Amino acid sequence: MSRLPFPSPFLDRLAALVPPDRYEPTLRALVEPKRVGFRVNRLRADRAEAEEALRREGVEFAPVPWLPDAYTAPPEHRERLVRSPLFSAGHIYLQNLSSMAAVHVLDPQPDEEVLDLAAAPGGKTLLMAQRMENRGRIAAVEVIRERLYKMQSVLKTGGAANVRTYLADGRTIGRKTPERFDRVLLDAPCSGESRFHVADPASFARWSPRKIAECSRKQIGLLRSAAAAAKVGGIILYCTCSFAPEENEAVVDAVLRGWGDAMQTEPISLPLENLQPGLTCWGGHEFHPAVASAVRILPTPEMDGFFLCRLRKTASF
Repeated sequence: MSRLPFPSPFLDRLAALVPPDRYEPTLRALVEPKRVGFRVNRLRADRAEAEEALRREGVEFAPVPWLPDAYTAPPEHRERLVRSPLFSAGHIYLQNLSSMAAVHVLDPQPDEEVLDLAAAPGGKTLLMAQRMENRGRIAAVEVIRERLYKMQSVLKTGGAANVRTYLADGRTIGRKTPERFDRVLLDAPCSGESRFHVADPASFARWSPRKIAECSRKQIGLLRSAAAAAKVGGIILYCTCSFAPEENEAVVDAVLRGWGDAMQTEPISLPLENLQPGLTCWGGHEFHPAVASAVRILPTPEMDGFFLCRLRKTASF
C-alpha cells in the first residue's frame, strides 16, 4: 500500500498490535469508503414498511443477519439515507455496526435499570430503549452541555420514552448512586484511532501517545465509577473506538487488579471473522489473565474498529 498520511508511530503500533495477516486489511479499512450502517427504529417504525419505503426511494441495502433490524448500504447512498423522510422522522438511524454490537453484547432487558455513562450523541441509548421496549429506565449521562442537547434531540426524535438525561461527569456517578443499576454501558471517550480515515485528516491530526495516556487516566476513573454504580450481579460493558491497549486492556486490568474477585470478565460471542481476543501483554506489561476474554473488532469495509469487554460485578467493593 502506498504511503499513508497517518503518524508513523501510530502505524508502528498498529503493526505490532494486529495479527500480520490482518494488517493490510486493517489499513485498507482506514483508506477505502465504508458501507453505511443503519437500522430501523422499532420504537417509531415497522421494519417491512421501512424497507418498502427505502426501496421506493432508490436506496440499495442489505440486512445484517446477526443484528436485528440492522442494514448496510453502499457509501454513495449515504446522502439518500440522510435526506430520507424516514431519517428525519426517526424511523431509521445511521449507526456503525460496531456500535450496534456493543448494545447487542450488553443485552439490556425490559424493566431493568440501565446506566449509559458517556451517552452522547445517543445512538446506543436509543437502541437500548428499543431493546427494552421503552420499559424500565435508562439514565443517560453526558458531561458536555452541547452534546447533551444533541442527545436529547436524538432521543426525542427516536421516541425513547424511558430515558432521563443528566449533565454530569460520569466519574462521579458511582459515588452518587452506588449499586443501583442492572447494566451499565460505558463507551468511553477515547483517542478514536479506529475511526481514522485518509479522507478526514482531522480525525488523526491531534493523535499522540500523550493523548492516549490522558484518555487512559480518564477511562480508568470512568470504569471504576461504572463498576461502583452496578448492582452486585450487574453487567458492565466497557468499550472504545481506539486500537490502543493503554485505553482498552490496561484500563480493564487496572479495575480487575484494584478490586480482585469482586469483578470478573465474561466471554463475548459474535459471529465475526474480524475479531481479535484481548491482549495478554503490551509494552512489557502483563495484563490480568481475565482480560483475554475481551475482543477487539478489527475494521472492515462494513465495520469500524471497536474494543469490547463484558464484566460482571460479583461482590460489593
